[in-house]
Formats: sequence, structure tokens, C-alpha cells
Amino acid sequence: MADHTIELTNEELKLVRNALHSYLDDFGHEEADVLREIKQLLEKLPYHERFFE
Repeated sequence: MADHTIELTNEELKLVRNALHSYLDDFGHEEADVLREIKQLLEKLPYHERFFE
């Protein structure tokens, strides 16, 4: 799989993190593989709070 780089503003980063957290909350135990992948993706993203201090 290829790596990709995207540039996000602080507001866009906040939106992406919030969207992924909402998406994560919609899954149950039977989608453990999806939950794991979403959590791994969230770990790659910087926390927007650091940009808004």
C-alpha cells in the first residue's frame, strides 16, 4: 500500500478527528477489525488541542 500525504488546516484536522471518533462510536463488537483500523488511524493524527492552546 502506498503512503499519502495530505495537508490539513487546524480546523480540518479537528473535523477529521471528530468524524473518526463518531464513526468509531457507531461500531459494535462484531466489527473488531474496523475498530482496530480506526484506532490505528487516530493514533497517527496529531491532537488538535495542541494547535488550539
